Amino acid sequence: MPNQIQAGFEFEAIFQEAAIGIIVTNSRFEMILSNRFADKLFGYESSELIGENISLLIPNHLKERHHGHLGNLGHEKPISRPMGIGLDLKAKRKDGSLFPIEISLSHFKASDSMHYIAFVSDVTLKRKVEMELILKNQQINQLNETLEQEVAARTQALQNTLDKLEVNAKELEISLEKEKVLGDLKTRFVSMASHEFRTPLTSILGSATLIEKYTKEEDQPKREQHINRIKSSVSHLTEILEEFLSVGKLEDGKLEIHPSEFSVRHFLLDIISDFSTYQQAIRLELEGDYTCVQDASILRKVIFNGLSNALKFSQKEVVLRVIPQEKSVTLAIIDQGIGISEEDQKHLFERFFRGGNATVIQGTGLGLHLVDRYVRLLGGKVEIKSELNKGTELRIQLPLN
Repeated sequence: MPNQIQAGFEFEAIFQEAAIGIIVTNSRFEMILSNRFADKLFGYESSELIGENISLLIPNHLKERHHGHLGNLGHEKPISRPMGIGLDLKAKRKDGSLFPIEISLSHFKASDSMHYIAFVSDVTLKRKVEMELILKNQQINQLNETLEQEVAARTQALQNTLDKLEVNAKELEISLEKEKVLGDLKTRFVSMASHEFRTPLTSILGSATLIEKYTKEEDQPKREQHINRIKSSVSHLTEILEEFLSVGKLEDGKLEIHPSEFSVRHFLLDIISDFSTYQQAIRLELEGDYTCVQDASILRKVIFNGLSNALKFSQKEVVLRVIPQEKSVTLAIIDQGIGISEEDQKHLFERFFRGGNATVIQGTGLGLHLVDRYVRLLGGKVEIKSELNKGTELRIQLPLN
């Protein structure tokens, strides 16, 4: 008997002092026991729940559904199981307020009657922590997304800046290269102009000074000689200025094509006649004759420049060879002069460029540049074959129409 009393006392102590709500019901789901934690949890005084149906603790809007669950529980074989874990399960306090709970159900038989035990936990704090964790995770995900977007935007902005810097660097490089080219052109122009203009101007000044001294009638031949020298020098200056003007027109795209039909033989013979005062002869190699439709004025400048260069750099006969094709014609101007080095041939068509072995011979360095530009304007192309001290061949290929 003492042992039974001791066991009953220990059960009572465990039941009442447990840190979880414990409610026991009979088979009709009437509460027959509740510990102090459960009374406090639901807001009732000690023993106030005894005799009340468990539905008293169920929220009003869930009573009907809960009643169905209890009915099923009474007909089914009872199974001990947790309830409310992972669910939004709520209970009702005495004051009508609701709070989240988790329940673990168990059962036992006493006096051939089924009894049910509910272990009830208030998970308000747990739900609060879970919600805070969810919110924190959402904030972290949002921050990560914002950070990724910011990183992507900054990366794109940096890439755009790098692209702009690369473009600016290329533009600067091109500008510097153009500046260098312009500087080189300026240097060449000043060097050429100082030489090419000084020579005829000095000749004009010297001849004019000497003419003043020839005052007698018998000095007329000498006066005419110096007058012709002045005319020649003025003509040379005019040619130089004409070359400058031609370069300007070509660069500005102001030169227009005016094609006309003409005899190739008569056209070339007329040009050759302009060189009758030269010591060297120009031999025309042309079989028969045929007509050509081109801009005669521009083509004349091309051939005149080519022949002038050939005569200037050679002391022997110059050949003007005409090679007709079906739809084009090739004009070859061949001399046996000083020739052009392979290194200089790379720069022949540049403005104001003069070969290393041609600095003592008069010239502006614009002749071949103009020839190349004129020929391209006429739809043709220019090639040069040359060897030092053996001569040069200038080949000009043009469409007949």
